Amino acid sequence: MTGPVLEDSRRLTGHNLLTPGPGAVIDVRTGDADPVTVIDRWKAHARRIIDAVGWSGERTFGRVFVGGASLAFTAPIDTLYAATEVNEWAWDTVLAEINGSNGPDFSQAVRRLRETIVAESNHRLLALQNAAATKGVSFIWDDDHVSVGMGRGSFTWATRDLPAVDAVAWNDRFDVPVALVTGSNGKTTTVRLLAAIATSAGKTPGFSSTDGVFVAGDLVDGGDYSGPGGARAVLRDPRVDVAILETARGGLLRRGLGVPRADAAIVTNIAMDHFGEYGVDGLEDIASAKLVVARALEDPSQLILNAEDPTLAARFDGRTSQPGWYSVQPCQGRDLRAWVERDVLCFNDGNTRHTIAPVADVPITLDGAAAHNVSNVLGAICVAHGLRFSVDAIRDGLTTFEPNASNSPGRTNVFRAHGVTIIVDFAHNPEGMDALVATAKRLSSRRTLLVIGQAGDRDDESIRAFARSAGRLKPDRIIVKEMPTYLRGREPGVVTDLIETELRRLGMRDVVQASSELEAVDMALAWARAGDLLLVPTHEDRDGVLEKVEVFTKAREQG
Repeated sequence: MTGPVLEDSRRLTGHNLLTPGPGAVIDVRTGDADPVTVIDRWKAHARRIIDAVGWSGERTFGRVFVGGASLAFTAPIDTLYAATEVNEWAWDTVLAEINGSNGPDFSQAVRRLRETIVAESNHRLLALQNAAATKGVSFIWDDDHVSVGMGRGSFTWATRDLPAVDAVAWNDRFDVPVALVTGSNGKTTTVRLLAAIATSAGKTPGFSSTDGVFVAGDLVDGGDYSGPGGARAVLRDPRVDVAILETARGGLLRRGLGVPRADAAIVTNIAMDHFGEYGVDGLEDIASAKLVVARALEDPSQLILNAEDPTLAARFDGRTSQPGWYSVQPCQGRDLRAWVERDVLCFNDGNTRHTIAPVADVPITLDGAAAHNVSNVLGAICVAHGLRFSVDAIRDGLTTFEPNASNSPGRTNVFRAHGVTIIVDFAHNPEGMDALVATAKRLSSRRTLLVIGQAGDRDDESIRAFARSAGRLKPDRIIVKEMPTYLRGREPGVVTDLIETELRRLGMRDVVQASSELEAVDMALAWARAGDLLLVPTHEDRDGVLEKVEVFTKAREQG
């Protein structure tokens, strides 16, 4: 017999998968217990304790998934730590019932939790939150800082030193346009395209992504900032005219959105990735998590979706309210906002049909060979319109954006030197690998080499699926790279052996292993001859990979 186990108890600080705003959530594995029975009992105890501590206006939300359940409820933003303790009491009570033991005392818990709530309460925080809502400007907060307004219209204080409401210069506070960019693939590329469009429009863009926080093209802070912390950093920078926020699945599930409102949001696609985390066990679960971005939109039509993604398309079949769709391929039965017609990018703003540019004039498409980037461009066009950029600014931004290591490091970066073509990309799941393979098939080459590797937190079948995507290229050589910093619980050699075994099962003969990403690149460059195409996905040491490729390219040009 396997009993229920608490997996995670945490605060929710924004719109999220379960609640329409801040609150607390617990995820559990239910073991042999019936998840539906567990969640029903849990809800009842949560409701009882929530009402008893004085939060009768708060709402509870339950979710059942394969082998587990989650219970969340809304709570005041100044007492979210106390809210987690309230939820933990409810869970401990349910667990005691299941185990047939005595649960925690209700009266003692109510007294203790009320004291905790009083100690945590911050009346000035709530007063500022209410005043910002009245003034029609955004309120953004965390443990350390509180701000009203966004970007150029924002002002920020330390949470421990908040002003009185009447001391705030409200007339000088305002919001800037905001876009949310999510999906399984293409997020960072779309973010950078939108930043280029904003720059062409004469605006100062700020964006957060897996590459870091950038303002006016300058790196403010490096690292993965695709969660709420990165969003807040952009929205509090007083230089920012428009905010473009990469919004990854992990941050959405752990904490929720880092922004209360947005002018446009895009979901680029839904792919098999990160199954098993936070009760996400399939494509529908991933779609639900990604579509949380829609909760920040006042206008449903400003949700931009890829019409070629079957999971997204199925979500909106039969609905009267439709998002803005885009598609590279003809799409029956949907009114497209952006599409390709006779190799030209087209857009309809609802009143007028616009010709943006020939696909070949947009460098990131590689003359149309990179179909996945054609799709990213179409999505960016739709979002840019939602941010109120002109067609001329959109056209200029797209046609001047070069996919090089400076503008978009590690995303379809193309290097050419004396007949050798090298593409450095971030293909990290089957769909991303499919896109890279499709691009390679459209490019002529004498021989083809592919470097492949995968993180250890995917299950065996996901790793094999990734290998099968690579195998569809039928390259002349495959180098399987170990990624020591991405083992994530696996022993060295396990992931690489899984990949090699699957490739050999598919008939690949020239398959070798490398002990690191950089060693794999060295092996690939040493193999290269004139007429060859090298595909080098980078995950562990992008800067090191790019440096090696640039040195190789320069040496061949000089030699």
